[in-house]
Amino acid sequence: MVHSFKNNGNYYLYDVESGNLFNVDKACFDIFNGEECDYSPKEVNEIKAEIKELTEKGLLNAINENDFLSEKSFNIKSVCLHISHDCNLRCKYCFADEGAYHGKRENMPLNVAYKAIDFLIENSSDMKNLEVDFFGGEPLMNFEVLKKTVTYATQQAKKAGKNIKFTTTTNGILLNKEASDYLNETMDNVVLSLDGRKEVHDEARPTVNGKGSYDIILDKFKYFKSIRRDKSYFVRGTFTHLNKDFCNDVLAMADNFDQVSVEPVVLPDSHKMALKNDDLPVLFEQYEKLAKEYVNRRKNKDTWFSFFHYNVDLLNGPCLKKRVMGCGAGCTYIAVTPDGKIYPCHQFAGEKEYCLGSVFDGILNRSLRQKFNQSNMFTKEECTNCWARYHCSGGCLHFNNDIDKPYALACHLIKKRLECALYVYDREVNLPQN
Repeated sequence: MVHSFKNNGNYYLYDVESGNLFNVDKACFDIFNGEECDYSPKEVNEIKAEIKELTEKGLLNAINENDFLSEKSFNIKSVCLHISHDCNLRCKYCFADEGAYHGKRENMPLNVAYKAIDFLIENSSDMKNLEVDFFGGEPLMNFEVLKKTVTYATQQAKKAGKNIKFTTTTNGILLNKEASDYLNETMDNVVLSLDGRKEVHDEARPTVNGKGSYDIILDKFKYFKSIRRDKSYFVRGTFTHLNKDFCNDVLAMADNFDQVSVEPVVLPDSHKMALKNDDLPVLFEQYEKLAKEYVNRRKNKDTWFSFFHYNVDLLNGPCLKKRVMGCGAGCTYIAVTPDGKIYPCHQFAGEKEYCLGSVFDGILNRSLRQKFNQSNMFTKEECTNCWARYHCSGGCLHFNNDIDKPYALACHLIKKRLECALYVYDREVNLPQN
């Protein structure tokens, strides 16, 4: 399959199976797409001959003959540890019911955290490199348990001949110097929640008393960046129907931080912040506008930044099996809530019908786990003929309450930003033009 698209005045052919990207002229683009009336027979024949040659070399319309439909592993590699089901913000778009996950507000006790670490190590088989993500709510509301869990996990992993990498996501309210220094020392990655411009952030992410949180966290995030140096972190935002001009939010974030990501909100259609299909043309324009500005800023070391969704590597990306099987939710990746219950991932936490078991009793709902095990890109009818399928792996399993049905609006946005990422790749790798 070949996907043809235009971006910022450029014409591209992208071969889905091989990952080859070609920057072509308008004539080649038109003739490839069957629009031949504006060109002479000689031009048409020459370009068709070039396309045929690329096809015969396996560079266009490639066929993938790998056997990649084997089932996923049940060996657990990653645990999302819901260290706190409480939060000191009241974000208006929060999928987690303001941190409570439609249950009671509580922090994870130390014995549950330790048992979750034991469960991870015991169920990781021969995998050496494991991951623990401290999540919430707001993880720093249970900071002492977080610190003790890191110490315990490090000790237990060493005994088992394994290594655990840690990540924490924080809204920054409690990110004082002590917490910053500790996270910088122990965490392999830190995610800082910020929604861009002050007015946008304060509208979406108020404190418990209804006031804006931007001025509380900005300097704390700047301090953390100053001590982080070359260690991984990124500032992550969410855009909604109320800030469809999200390019301005990304650039505002990039004025202060060099590792940035923004995600589209997912909400019921009735919510005032929910993105609608009618928003797509504006959002597409924003992604292209951002791509153009992104390329320009990255030419200068003083304005350089990385935007997560525009980072694409056509030569050294994930293996084919990983692309097909996806995130591993419910199989190699699980979430553990404060009461010790196990869910397929953080998105499913608190939804009783998706509880897999507990860290005390093990996996009890084996039929549900098997359902997640068997779900992959090719069990989703809408994905089988989609040109972007190897880059999104079928998308998030949660959004439609049907793990084999992708969320259509997200699909449109993923495909657009992938086109923009390919444009960025072209501009920076300097592909030969045809």
